[in-house]
Amino acid sequence: MLEGFRRTEIKTSGARIVTVTGGSGPPLLLMHGNPFTHLNWHKVAPTLAREFTVVATDLRGYGDSEKPPGGDDHAGYSFRAMAQDQVEVMAALGFDKFYAAGHDRGARVLHRMCIDHPQKVGRAAILDIVPQHHLYNHINKQWATFSWHWFFNIQPFDLPERMMGADPDWFIEKKLAKTKQGLGFFDPKALAEYKRCFRNPETIHAICEDYRAAAGVDLEMDAKDFAAGRKIECPVLLLWGATGGVGRNHNPGPAEIWHSYANNIVAAKAVPSGHYLSDEAPAETTAALREFFAARF
Repeated sequence: MLEGFRRTEIKTSGARIVTVTGGSGPPLLLMHGNPFTHLNWHKVAPTLAREFTVVATDLRGYGDSEKPPGGDDHAGYSFRAMAQDQVEVMAALGFDKFYAAGHDRGARVLHRMCIDHPQKVGRAAILDIVPQHHLYNHINKQWATFSWHWFFNIQPFDLPERMMGADPDWFIEKKLAKTKQGLGFFDPKALAEYKRCFRNPETIHAICEDYRAAAGVDLEMDAKDFAAGRKIECPVLLLWGATGGVGRNHNPGPAEIWHSYANNIVAAKAVPSGHYLSDEAPAETTAALREFFAARF
């Protein structure tokens, strides 16, 4: 589905990461969300590859990337560990500094990457999230109801694993059909690949470990950074779906929230979609990313 892209597997200090690369020009890393793989960018990456060297990966635990143990504190699936993977992938490809875009969990990896490795990220596009530090400190009924899986996935092993694994195809369809369009905007081949990966019990466990880490060690890191005034310093593009949870469930809105976490927001706008921007509004998403990343280092 990504014709012309080269697939490889890169061993980092923590995991073996599936990586696809295509195009030429300034390096641009694309990171997917839950429960996807690098194919989440298949409607966006080919166009961007006309001007950029596009790198798309399966985050650790997702897709066909390695699924190492999370550990007693689940830190093996912290956004810090995932960000370290991605920095090492880019270094293995010869890129010491790069642009990056992330959606959903990938955007949270990018947030942590910008804090831990500020010298690596030249520009950051954050798609359809608000910081989890804000979310966990401003829980409301509307958000908790819409994003119920945040609280389901963090339950102790193996409650969520067993329940999701009992009928993984049904679960993933139910979770992804968040709007009245249902699953109609997903390419059937991509959806089949997401289902294949989600049928693996190790993938389901890794996803739960990701969310458990987010509610534990990640939140602790975020709280310390927030108290110390550490923010993203590189130029930031914020995109969110106008009809998704980020666009509807938070007051103040996402741009206002992010000003407490990023010092250089150069653009912030909604696109005509729900949560899955690159699938529902690929043209608008691609155009916004292309415009933002057109500014060179």
